[in-house]
Amino acid sequence: MAPGIAVPVPRPHVCGFSDTRKASMKADLGIEESLKRRNEELEMELRKSAEREEKMKEELRKTKERLRYVEEAEERLCSQLGELEAEAVDQARSYYEQIRALKEQLSHAQKLLHAREAR
Repeated sequence: MAPGIAVPVPRPHVCGFSDTRKASMKADLGIEESLKRRNEELEMELRKSAEREEKMKEELRKTKERLRYVEEAEERLCSQLGELEAEAVDQARSYYEQIRALKEQLSHAQKLLHAREAR
C-alpha cells in the first residue's frame, strides 16, 4: 500500500448553516417581516375602508329618509296649493258676481235719475 498524504478538506458545518445559507435565511426573514407589516397595513386599510363604507351607507340611508320627508311635504304643499287655487277661483267668481250686481244696481239708479231729470 502506498503511503497516503492527508489533504485537509473543508467540512460543511454539520451542526449549523453555512454563512451564505444564514444570509439567505436572514434575507428571507426580512422579506417575511416586510410582508407581514404590509399585510397588517393592508388589513388596517381594509378595516378603515369598511368603516367608511358603513358611514356612507348610514349617510345614504339618512339622506333617503330626508328625501322621503321632503317629497311628502311637497305633496302636502301641492295639495294645499290646489285647495287655495280652487278657493281663489271661488272668491273671484263671487266678487265678479257682486261687481256685476252692483253695476246693474248703478245702471238702474242712473236710468232712474235720467228719467227724473227728463220730467
